[in-house]
Amino acid sequence: MIGFDLVSKRYEGDHQALTDVSFQVDAGEMAFVTGHSGAGKSTLLKLLAMIERPTNGVVTLDGQKLNTVRPSDIPRVRRKLGMVFQDHRLLLDRSVFANVELPLIIAGVTPTERARRVRAALEKVGLLSYEKQLPGTLSTGEQQRVGIARAIVAKPAVLIADEPTGNLDPQLAMEIMGLFAEFQAVGTAVLVASHDLMLIKRMKKRVVVLDHGKLVADVPATEVV
Repeated sequence: MIGFDLVSKRYEGDHQALTDVSFQVDAGEMAFVTGHSGAGKSTLLKLLAMIERPTNGVVTLDGQKLNTVRPSDIPRVRRKLGMVFQDHRLLLDRSVFANVELPLIIAGVTPTERARRVRAALEKVGLLSYEKQLPGTLSTGEQQRVGIARAIVAKPAVLIADEPTGNLDPQLAMEIMGLFAEFQAVGTAVLVASHDLMLIKRMKKRVVVLDHGKLVADVPATEVV
């Protein structure tokens, strides 16, 4: 579902963010990307989301080479991808329901089907009774759950998250990671960027380690201790 083949990314000013990174994540697999601040974790996810383009190499999503996707086709291809951010990126002037509904409106889903899917997603993250509230009235953990509901409402094949537990206490962080593991269990490929090594160890999932833009370790779940 996710493929990086000798991918490099160089920014203006001669900053090399990634160098010859290669790995794959299969359907129904969950993996963490970790490393020091500036190791290239966020850049890697931006390439997958087509926010950035690689300087060299090939990035694939569900078998499609993202390098060849025309700008006009990016929104369509992104429908295969659910994205969760550390800062939630919710629309504070819209209800929880409206925030989660937005990807379905963009995709042209009918109002009746939108309502069904939104409520199913909110129920999945334990926030069905909050659908009419504004995000600003929710706790940080609840806002993150809304962000997750929005990411999964369109049933994407791939779910990516950039430091999704960075603002949460350890208990809430484990609850959020538990949700990601549930999506993995139903066949979604999940890739999470995180610097929280204790949390990663507790999850017992595959770990991809970056160091100054290079992939230096790819630890299978069975070897995570």
